[in-house]
Amino acid sequence: MRSLYYTHPWKRLLFPGIAALAILFIMSCSSDDSYTPPVPVMQVKLVASTSYGDYLVDKDGRTLYFFANDSATVNTCISAGCKALWPVFFAGITPQTLGKGLDINDFDTIGTGTAMQLAYKGRPLYYYAPSINGTNTPEAAGQTSGEGVGNNWFVAKPDYTITLTNAQLVGANGSKYDSALNVITDYKKTRYLTDARGITLYAFGNDKLNTSVCTGGCATTWPVYVMEKIVVPSYLNKANFTVITHPSGAKQLAYNGWPLYYYIADNMTMGLNKGVSVNIPKWPVVVRSRATAPAP
Repeated sequence: MRSLYYTHPWKRLLFPGIAALAILFIMSCSSDDSYTPPVPVMQVKLVASTSYGDYLVDKDGRTLYFFANDSATVNTCISAGCKALWPVFFAGITPQTLGKGLDINDFDTIGTGTAMQLAYKGRPLYYYAPSINGTNTPEAAGQTSGEGVGNNWFVAKPDYTITLTNAQLVGANGSKYDSALNVITDYKKTRYLTDARGITLYAFGNDKLNTSVCTGGCATTWPVYVMEKIVVPSYLNKANFTVITHPSGAKQLAYNGWPLYYYIADNMTMGLNKGVSVNIPKWPVVVRSRATAPAP
């Protein structure tokens, strides 16, 4: 007769195994409690300077720029010389690898393969690598010597309320125009004012100094550029901008006394400037040299 304390052989093998697994489980839990996940590398972040305020840099603190000739979210810096001077910037990003104050919804990836590039608010991003002793040498962290180069290259800032686009004007009728709104048959770029996302801004020829007369149906077709902040690239003089009150009560940005507007048919699309062919010359794009608006 077997003892009451008899244990079947397979149980004698199983129980020590269970005990060992339990010990391993406890040790594992203890180990997990002390685990510290790695800190995400900030691939794009903001730094501040006394000259430019907050601006975008890469993980190593190297300044990022936008190109006014990029009138859409497309890299137009395609010549060998341009590419050497302004290398593209690309990094894989997540919300966790963006610095404080940046929103992943403001970024896009363009291009494919080795030509991939990151864009911010519709603008492809670049480094600056000026030629030093005949060799293109990337700027060191903290340098911003690319600002204003050719009046087309600007430090990428998160808070611009005015940016610049340098592109051919093409009206709603398909015709090409110069800055004076003359129809042209060749190709001639105009450098004009846009909002933070590159949407074209217009002036109305009937307006007076800091006074908008575009109301009712006019304001439906030509929506007011509602803005109370003035943050502009170095090509422009901040003192030439004012914030006025539109008859609707909206705060409207004005340049040299000219209230600023969008055009409904541009569909808030970067690079479109169809309004230049409407009731010529009443709705020009706004260029830096535009004379001060006449007194009321």
